[in-house]
Order: sequence, then C-alpha cells, then structure tokens
Amino acid sequence: MIEHRPVGFLTDTTLCIGCKACEVACKQWNGLPADGIELSGHSYDNTLDLGATSWRHVAFVEQPKPDGVDLLGSLLNGDSGGAQTVWLMLSDVCKHCAHAGCMQACPTGAIIRTEFGTVVIQQDVCNGCGYCIPSCPFGVPQLSTTDHKAHKCTLCYDRLKEGLEPACAKACPTDSIQFGYVDELHARGRERVETLKARGYDQAHLYGDRETGGTHGIGGLHASFVLTAPPETFNLPAAPSLPQDKVLPAYATTALAAAGFVLSAAKFLRQKG
Repeated sequence: MIEHRPVGFLTDTTLCIGCKACEVACKQWNGLPADGIELSGHSYDNTLDLGATSWRHVAFVEQPKPDGVDLLGSLLNGDSGGAQTVWLMLSDVCKHCAHAGCMQACPTGAIIRTEFGTVVIQQDVCNGCGYCIPSCPFGVPQLSTTDHKAHKCTLCYDRLKEGLEPACAKACPTDSIQFGYVDELHARGRERVETLKARGYDQAHLYGDRETGGTHGIGGLHASFVLTAPPETFNLPAAPSLPQDKVLPAYATTALAAAGFVLSAAKFLRQKG
C-alpha cells in the first residue's frame, strides 16, 4: 500500500470457521505468550476475550438455527443439515476508532494515530495508568500483569511500514478477515450484507459505520464486521459511545460551580440583611 488513506479490517462472520489461525498468527508475529489453554467451561472458545496478550479473539457463539436460510447459508454457519443449532463465530479485534476514546484519555501521549489511520500504544511512553481501559467503548486495551502497561492490536504497524498486510489477515484461510482501505471495505461489507439478505438473513448488517457500531462521536470503526445477528450476540455494544461525551466539559462544570457559589453568597447576604 502506497497511499496513506485509513486502512483497517472487514471481518465477515459468515466465512469464519473458528480455526483460530488469526489468533496464532497474531501471537507468533508479535511475540505474545500463549494463554487461554485451559478449558473455560463455557464453550469451545478458550480465550474468552481480548486481553493484553490476546489481540485477536475468535468468539464461539452457539445459537438456534435461523428459519428460512438457504443451504449454503446454513453450511457457512456450521450447520450439517439436521442440527437445531448453529455456531456463530467472530474474530474480534481492536476497532481502531475514527475518534478513539483511549487516545483522548491518555495523559502521556502514548496512544497515537499513525499515518495509516490506525491507533497504536507506544510502549516506551505508556506509564500504565490505565485511563485508556474505561475510555474504550469496547473494552479493548488491557494492562499486562508482566510489564503493567496497556497493550492491544497495533494492526501490525511494522508490517504496514513494509507494505505487508497484517499477520491475522494473511493467515485467514477463508478470507473472513479482509484488509484494505476503510472506505472500500465498508462498501464491500454493505454489498455482502445485501447478498446475505437475499439468502434469507434478514438481520444481516454491517457493524462499524457511523450508523451502527461507530456511533455517538466515535465516527466509525476502522475494523468493521458483517453480522447476521444483533451485535450483543457477539458481545458488541449496539450503540457504543465515547465515555467523554457522557460528562460535562470542564468549562461547563466550572461555570456551574461559579453560579452555585454566587447564588449561595446572595442567599447568605439576604439572610444577613
């Protein structure tokens, strides 16, 4: 890639087979330690969530078989024909938000926007304060128990610098994870949604544009998803928002405090008079 337009991922959940090749490739390329190898007792998903050492996470969600889907659609979702349930699988990752709450909350400037439009935590600047954790609407950054700094997906910044696609997309055997320019990926995702709806998936939608997933000040996601079930099914918020937008700006708080002081003083003076 030569143009410095925002790049990102489009993850098509209907093509994911749950092989976890993306998880393995991510760990191998970034030198991340193995984790989640114990049985969780919840499902075949042993990683359970994104974390400081799990920058890709393949979620396994077992659901009742939807009515009215075609044979190909059923097979894509892991149905052998007679089963009453299907597996919904999604390879989750940092969303690299257009307006990133983590970056806004970072007090040291450790979290930056790269020339590729991605969001990266500079490990030599991070002081481990953890402010980025509650500021992310998706709960992505996490503190390491080893170096006590925040970690998350870098969208393989080192590979992008060399003109290579991220390791997870390179390793995906079904093209469920697609890498490219964000605007082109969104267009491709909307086209895929129309195809799925024609096959009977009425709930198919693109999660990651400004209307769905990238809402309330986030401005869209650089990692979007084609879903065939409500976002909450995959532990994704339906209408995420920046935590900063839920509080009054500092100047408004100061003005309210000043007004309260003036009213209190006036009341006191009236009582004295």
